[in-house]
Amino acid sequence: MAKVTIGASSLSGVVEAPSSKAFTHRVVIAASLSDGESRIRRPLVCDDTEATVNAVRAYGAKVEEREAEWIVCGSSKLEMTKDVIDCGESAATMRFVTPIAAHPSGVTKLTGGESLRKRPMEPLLVALRQLGVVCYSLDGSGRPPLVVHGGGIRGGTASIPGDISSQFISGLLFASPFAKGDVEIQLSTTLESRSYVEMTLEVLKDHRVAVRSSPDMREFFILHNQNLAPFSRVIPGDYSSAAFLLAAAAVTSSKVRVLNLEKRSLQGDRAIVEILKQMGADLKVRDGCVELKGTGSLEAVQVDARDIPDLAPVCAVLGCYANGRTVIRNARRLRMKESDRIESLVTELNRMAAKVTTSGDDIVVEGPCKLRGTTINSHHDHRIAMACSVAALGADGETEIQNADCVSKSYPSFYKDLRSLGGNIIDG
Repeated sequence: MAKVTIGASSLSGVVEAPSSKAFTHRVVIAASLSDGESRIRRPLVCDDTEATVNAVRAYGAKVEEREAEWIVCGSSKLEMTKDVIDCGESAATMRFVTPIAAHPSGVTKLTGGESLRKRPMEPLLVALRQLGVVCYSLDGSGRPPLVVHGGGIRGGTASIPGDISSQFISGLLFASPFAKGDVEIQLSTTLESRSYVEMTLEVLKDHRVAVRSSPDMREFFILHNQNLAPFSRVIPGDYSSAAFLLAAAAVTSSKVRVLNLEKRSLQGDRAIVEILKQMGADLKVRDGCVELKGTGSLEAVQVDARDIPDLAPVCAVLGCYANGRTVIRNARRLRMKESDRIESLVTELNRMAAKVTTSGDDIVVEGPCKLRGTTINSHHDHRIAMACSVAALGADGETEIQNADCVSKSYPSFYKDLRSLGGNIIDG
């Protein structure tokens, strides 16, 4: 599926949200470090989570992938079976596994695809060096490929910014229980995407690891010589993926019910529910599902993307269909994703006749816009492809999304699910 063609559509029906990518990554990592067998039910199977499975196999974990369940046999005694780990395009995989690679003996090289090799890793390397690990970027740029010398984490205090990637902190949290001494992690800036670190802490707690954190989550303390215990769980639905389905119903004045969504969830992207309510969507939340009925009229809102950067693309699309000026603030970290998402959004939505501009780290959308079909470059970025696909559902004429198969990074069944709701989508 190199490209898809999308026409204006009216949607109706019930669809199930895919399982959470963020939870799947974390549960696989924790299970791989636990002494014994953990069962992961309803994991998300996508390019990124498969990268994590391959990575944990590289340091000795055994993973049996069944249709709706993965069985992970892990161990606290790590042994690298490969000296090169290919993380594909998954930044989470690289940021979680790099600290873990410090424990087994030998030297490990971590690399990835073209996009991943452009993403920042230096803050994590600096923190690991403060904890006694010999590690570096192969070309000195602070970006992959990375080299990690094993032999263990000494322990001590590491300082790291909290506003570049919360995945750095999660990676250190996963590796620190195996350190030779206690570990303290101090954040030099306020933590952004806090909910993802809270998710990591919940998974570690399930595996019987104790972590003390300050109320503002600027400091973390981890005792050394803690062993992870096996734990089995069901992966919840993913609000960041479901956001595109709910937005599709909103912009096409349709009625859609999305299942597999916990009413009380740690996922920060659950904020899409309140954002859509503020915009005037007729939305009902029940335990296990969210139902949205498009009213044909949306109102502009202001969104702070500091803790929910993955919602920014879909919020920009909603702004195109809303009355007034939608402002998405604190979107700086979008420039460090699979593409420069700020630039990608401005370029591609304006290609559809939207009125999208930037102001510093803010994205500004003047709505409503009368969007028209055109050819869209996905920039090989799954969230750009999905956002522009949602925009196309309410646009005049047909829109061609190039390199649409990039959605397999997080939501492989995206176009299949839209078709099941009545979306006018043609492959090729």
